[in-house]
Amino acid sequence: MAEEGIISGSELPIKRPREEELEEMAMNINGDNNDNNGVSLVNNEEQQAVNGLSAVIPGWFSEISPMWPGEAHSLKVEKILFQEKSKYQNVMVFQSSTYGKVLVLDGVIQLTERDECAYQEMITHLPLCSIPNPKKVLVIGGGDGGVLREIARHSSVDQIDICEIDEMVVTVSKEFFPEVDVGYDDPRVNLHIGDGVAFLKAAPEGTYDAVIVDSSDPIGPAQELFEKPFFESVAKALRPGGVVCTQAESIWLHMHIIEDIVSNCRQIFKGSVNYAWTTVPTYPRHVLILSGVIGFMLCSTSGPEVDFKNPVNPIDNTKDHGNAKQPLKFYNSEIHSAAFCLPSFAKRVIEPKAN
Repeated sequence: MAEEGIISGSELPIKRPREEELEEMAMNINGDNNDNNGVSLVNNEEQQAVNGLSAVIPGWFSEISPMWPGEAHSLKVEKILFQEKSKYQNVMVFQSSTYGKVLVLDGVIQLTERDECAYQEMITHLPLCSIPNPKKVLVIGGGDGGVLREIARHSSVDQIDICEIDEMVVTVSKEFFPEVDVGYDDPRVNLHIGDGVAFLKAAPEGTYDAVIVDSSDPIGPAQELFEKPFFESVAKALRPGGVVCTQAESIWLHMHIIEDIVSNCRQIFKGSVNYAWTTVPTYPRHVLILSGVIGFMLCSTSGPEVDFKNPVNPIDNTKDHGNAKQPLKFYNSEIHSAAFCLPSFAKRVIEPKAN
């Protein structure tokens, strides 16, 4: 019996879709041979699991992964726009009801039109606004072009190299996400299709002012980007006082991974080592009460001191938006500093290892 004034979950009515509603949703997703640009969803349950498509509720995309056991995040799908397997992963784009177009790699959301700005702006401007006059920047991953779009806001930058392993991510983004992919239109950008680990190993020592690692989770093609040898290559490629910012998982689900990342970085980088975080509803995949959290590892090499918590190169009021052609939607100097304020449970784990 529920206490007075409190409604228990068992007392809430459950609306179950009628059979004809399920059939209609399935038709909207699968379509006929001429719909969805010739792309249809397979009926094989194993393949659906790989693509992240729920075999339980037709018409909904659900993220199910061993990276976040016991949880799933779902978006209603209006139409599948693209679905194909590249050399490295399953690539899918769908039109959602509430977040615009969505890019999915191996069943995991990489970006949505609605909230991509939060991730792209933070992973870019946290490092670049922490050093004066960055000139040469390298992006590992980031094939959708969003980080390039944000780097282009910095007028001091004269060279932007990007190494993306999966060419299909680049071509799909050009077709379906033109407001994100616009970063490739900047003449300072040099695109390299290949292995980011090998690219960094071959980079001359002290080449870059900043390296931004826009990777997916540490499984599959991105696993090497979270390991110690990779961070050693990053440190070698940076100039004295150079900075790196890498996607560093969620404090809610992956403290064990974050601990390893912080420990590795503290051993390798002789300057500052800091962890920051932000919120993105659909990216990362880790959703807690419909509020996603993603972290960033920010480190500097020995040389000029870098205080990541206090930006020295603000762009809040810049009028040159580059190819983005619009002002920042998420990042500002106040959010920059606030991003390094950690919840107590994360602070107890991260700060001793970082310091």
